[in-house]
Amino acid sequence: MPELTLVQAVNDGLKTAMRADDSVLVFGEDVGPKGGVFLATEGLTSEFGKERCFDTPLSEDGIVGTAVGMAMNGLRPVAEILFQDFNFPAFDQIVSEAAKLRYRSGGQYTAPMVIRTPFGGGIRGGLYHSQSGEAYFTHTAGLKVVVPSTPYDAKGLLIASINDPDPVLFLEPKALYRSVKGEVPEGEYSVDLSTLRSVRSGDDVTLFCYGAMVTVAEKAADQAQAKGIGVNIVDLRTLLPLDEEGVLEHAKRTGRVVVLHEAPRFCGFGAEISALIAERAIEYMEAPIARVTGFDTPFPNTLEHHYLPDPRRVLDAIEHVANY
Repeated sequence: MPELTLVQAVNDGLKTAMRADDSVLVFGEDVGPKGGVFLATEGLTSEFGKERCFDTPLSEDGIVGTAVGMAMNGLRPVAEILFQDFNFPAFDQIVSEAAKLRYRSGGQYTAPMVIRTPFGGGIRGGLYHSQSGEAYFTHTAGLKVVVPSTPYDAKGLLIASINDPDPVLFLEPKALYRSVKGEVPEGEYSVDLSTLRSVRSGDDVTLFCYGAMVTVAEKAADQAQAKGIGVNIVDLRTLLPLDEEGVLEHAKRTGRVVVLHEAPRFCGFGAEISALIAERAIEYMEAPIARVTGFDTPFPNTLEHHYLPDPRRVLDAIEHVANY
């Protein structure tokens, strides 16, 4: 079984889906012969031709709007937005058109489309290329929001997203593009959406995370283990729809919870996890739920290493809830 980086797994997933179904096509800014700014679409144009993998004008609302029209008419478009931050010019097309299509048409139309986009920090991209805007979109009924953290999941979740009958926002943590490697099966397979991944078992504290923060969580858990604290790490993978029962099961298991993400704290996705546990499992809690997040500021450039949660901050939260 080949070992791939996360970005190679994305590329393999796209090729696998395009080989299996002629209605799958890929387009966006510089995704054609250049292969995208991170080379996630490298080789697609040469294999499938310019009709199935092509460059577009610099117009995010045009890219997403075109994908909606294609999806309504029998195609399965995979639109790449160069950086997640650039989803915002297409916000109305995503939340008012793609997400609402099934409901507003009474089920007569769906939008089987994927919007792939690199997101998060880790490359010193500054405030316009490093944001984590997942919470904006998880607030939207009709969308699915997916965040892989391993090469295996990147390919399997991407194929599942392309085959899904509804629009999927597929957020790829660019900090992990080439920093993680793992075995990835050849050919087609899928990872079910709305399923958690148990990363590591531990009996003292449950740590919920996703994307690039999974590797941060693992480093913090190693340090906690050296101090006699067992950390149960859970990768959420699909933020919307969320595996709520899975979250509750893992929270009840330890009675002590830390939630980790790199987006700002206020109204971040961690607040939804905290509220879910408080509403439906508060009697199992032995300590207040702790959140470790980015700060409520624009994403900095030179101070990126201070903004992003690191193992030290996560370990502090783990120790706090463990010793409460």
